Order: sequence, then C-alpha cells, then structure tokens
Amino acid sequence: MIPTLSEMLSDTPYVGYAYSYPHKMAYRSLDPPILLRDLWAGERRDALFLYLHIPFCEMRCGFCNLFTTANPAATLERQYLDALRRQALRVRDALGDFQIARMAIGGGTPTYLEPDDLNSLFDLTSELFGVHGGVPTSVETSPRTATPERLQVLADRGVDRVSMGVQSFVPAEAAAAGRGQETELVTRALETIRAARIPTLNIDLIYGLPGQTVQTWLHSLEVALRSAPEELYLYPLYVRPLTGLSRVERERQDVRLACYRAGREFLLSSGYMQVSMRMFRAAHAPDASNVGPVYCCQDDGMVGLGCGARSYTREVHYSREYAVGRTSVKGVLQDYLARPDAAFDIADYGVRLTGEEQRRRYVISTILQCEGLDEAAYFDRFGARVWEDLPQLAELEPLGLATRGDGKLALTEFGVERSDTIGPWLYSEAARRQSEEFVLL
Repeated sequence: MIPTLSEMLSDTPYVGYAYSYPHKMAYRSLDPPILLRDLWAGERRDALFLYLHIPFCEMRCGFCNLFTTANPAATLERQYLDALRRQALRVRDALGDFQIARMAIGGGTPTYLEPDDLNSLFDLTSELFGVHGGVPTSVETSPRTATPERLQVLADRGVDRVSMGVQSFVPAEAAAAGRGQETELVTRALETIRAARIPTLNIDLIYGLPGQTVQTWLHSLEVALRSAPEELYLYPLYVRPLTGLSRVERERQDVRLACYRAGREFLLSSGYMQVSMRMFRAAHAPDASNVGPVYCCQDDGMVGLGCGARSYTREVHYSREYAVGRTSVKGVLQDYLARPDAAFDIADYGVRLTGEEQRRRYVISTILQCEGLDEAAYFDRFGARVWEDLPQLAELEPLGLATRGDGKLALTEFGVERSDTIGPWLYSEAARRQSEEFVLL
C-alpha cells in the first residue's frame, strides 16, 4: 500500500532524488523496437538539448551510482569515441531538420580525455549537430583533470559553464567517501578554471558524508565561496546499492537535515538565491535567459549520445541498459562498442509515457523548482486544469508544503526542504512498481 504524504513526512526527508521521471529503473526492453526516424518525426526539433556521455573517471567515488568506469585503457577510450561518432552519424540522420539549443557533456568525467580527444569531441558536435560557440554548453570536470591544457580547449570551444564535483573541502571526509584528494589539488583546479575565464563555475558539494558535522560542512561552504562560484549544487548523501559506501555503511547519526538548513541559511546570507532544494545561484551569475536559444525541459526534447545517455521525446524515454556494478558496466560498455551502425537507428530500451505520466513528469519537473508550477502554462500544454489531473496536489497546502497565488503553486521553505519526499510521492503507482521490481546489476 502506498503511504500517504503525511505518513511520508513523518519519516526521513530523503526518500529519493526526482531528477528525472520516470526513473531509469522503470525502463524495460521496448518490444517492438522503435525507429528513431519515426520516434522523432512528430516532435518539435527546433530547440533540442544535446547530451554526450563520457563514462570514464580516474577513480570510482564511494557514493557514485553513475554509469562510469575508472582508469580505462587508452585503447578503450579510442574505441568509445569511434562508437560515439558512429552513433552520432545515425542519430543526426534520423532527426531530420533540427536545432540544438543547449549542450552538456557529462559522465563520468569528460575531461578525463586528453586535450586532442576533447577537441575531437567538439569537432563531432560542430560538424554533425551544428553546435558552435553561441550554444550554451556545460562540461563536467574533476580536480585531477581540470588542467590548463584541457580548460583551454573548453574555453576555445565556447564552453560557458564548467561543473566540478568537490564534495568536501575536508580531506578526511573526501577520503571516507572513497575520494582521496588534497585540498591544494582542489584549490589549484579552481584557480585553473577561473584563469580560463569560463563564465559560470559550478561546485558540487555533498552533505551527510561519514564523519561530517554541521561545522565541517559550513567550513566546506566557506572555502567554496572563496572561488565565488556562480552556482553551487548541494547534494544530500544517498547510500545506494552496489556503490562503495553501501559495502561499508554502518549506523551513524544522520546530520543531513541540519546541514541542509545551515547551508541554506549561509548561502542566502552570502547573496545566493535558492533555485531548488539543491541549486543555489549567485547574484553575479550570468542571466541564463539572455544566453543562447531558449530551451525548456518540460517542452523540448533531449538527444543523448553515449552508452549511459538518455534521450527524451514526449511519449518515449530511451537509453541503453542501466548498470552500476563494475562487471555489469563493463558488459554494457562492450555491447555499446560492438553495436553495428544500424543498431543505432532504433530505440530498444526505455519507457513509453502515457498521458498521465507526461502530466506527472511536467508537474514534478516544475513544482520542485522554487519558481513553482504555472497553472496557465500547464493548461496550455495539456488542455486541462492541473487540479483536475492531479487532485493529490491539494494535500500540499494544508500541510504547509506549498502556497497558491498569482496563478502559481509554489513550495514553501518547508516544502523545498522536503523535495525528496514530494517528488517520489508524485510518482504513479505503475512507475513506482516498475522501479521497485528492477534488479540493479
């Protein structure tokens, strides 16, 4: 039986991160497979998001459940980039006429690649997808791979946002999470990014790490602000199956909520604006609405390239198989490398979104933003009132989680704090069941 929202609120605030709906664990084999040409034919393609997945890192962090492999052989990197180009050619042809509004390169750690390979990657996106310096582009990096040579490539290719996962500026905390790194290394990497004059620097930090206290958490935030990042993402620690921390996790005091509250107060008092539970933006950050073509995640599609990338149309989300364990990741990666060109013409693994699921996805992706859900925009999109489609939303206001006014339903401070409860609460029974039945390898 699905618990009520009141029941969920009495438990941990950290039920699950609703960063994409449905979750990839709700994906299954698509039978029959769908030709990409047919899948995209009825979609708007004038403002697409292009995502490239590079599944390589110099280490596998203890908290990481992303599709990645550590310290691959140079031959594997070359094979992967070749497969990526083969896939890109087929996908480009399947899309027909299109325009890329935004691009992101993630992983993994894309800057694990050597500078020449990074340039080759940008050549691919420029030649095949028309991505140039005017298209807002974000790239993930790490302290060890944020070298002057690599950052110069990013700057030369028009990258306007670099995101670096630091997680903690306390070496003992980083080491406890399986991420050994010296503070000097992190500081040098941040200086290198700043020297490259890339407009937006984002720093990722994690709260709830083993041995962390509110005081050490605030220390990490204070050190982070010395680099004046335009954005910060503050992530609560989730210990997930098959990750390094899941094998050593023991009973410990959960300080996540106290850290969140202290961190939020500190950043707001330092001039940052809260965008969502995790994201904070500085007053000096570039205005995203004035940079490049407009992309709206609720309305526009995403084209994913690479073995761990997802692609989104309105009615179908698709990808390759999902894995976390080292052996399983290797198997999925080898399958990707061995795929014949024609196999990239189809979507054979994913999930079909019913009308209800499309509505739930829209609501989840908007209401968890501090700006809130615009009722008129919802009506324009679906031709119905959101309260009629999802009457459960009426439970939010009496519980102090949201307020309604000026045509918007927006979370309160308490509601934003409980985003990781509200998101999963809005999942459909079917999506929840599919995810629960998924066997993670």
